[in-house]
Amino acid sequence: IARAQAGDKAAYGQLVQRYRRLIVSVAYHQGFDLAGAEDVAQETFIKAWLALPRFKSGDESSAGKLRAWLCRIAINIAIDTHRRTRPTNNLDESMAGTENNLDNSLEVQDQVQAVRRALEQLPSASRAALVLREYEGLSYAEIAEALDIPLGTVMSRLNYARGRLRELLTDTGEAG
Repeated sequence: IARAQAGDKAAYGQLVQRYRRLIVSVAYHQGFDLAGAEDVAQETFIKAWLALPRFKSGDESSAGKLRAWLCRIAINIAIDTHRRTRPTNNLDESMAGTENNLDNSLEVQDQVQAVRRALEQLPSASRAALVLREYEGLSYAEIAEALDIPLGTVMSRLNYARGRLRELLTDTGEAG
């Protein structure tokens, strides 16, 4: 991180390689198709490169702080992009291929699509917290940092998002 902050492009390239999948996944779960998620990730890494000299890693886990910081940038770009353009609601089959080699059965694909549709119906703030926790495995503290919100708000948003997701999936008969 320090080398990249000093302008070492190769060091930054290593950071991009390390966090690319995470950022694409975060963007994908914010309602983008795979190509849109790649675009958000590219914009995230460009913005991060430009702001990297001002990034303060602190004494604790620099990697954890960087991960949370990149997620915050990606979520903000995703929200801005959704505001600027009407996202397509194409629920492509690529999700089944990118989610831990899920079985390609039609039933699993239907379930994946139902969850994706339900996620898209959540408010962006709740969806962001849920995606960071459940898909990306960030701790509550990392989510608070990534979204720049208090820890209590993280817990509240996660509670709301889980409950609402359960309701939406129950309404469609997909919960269980």
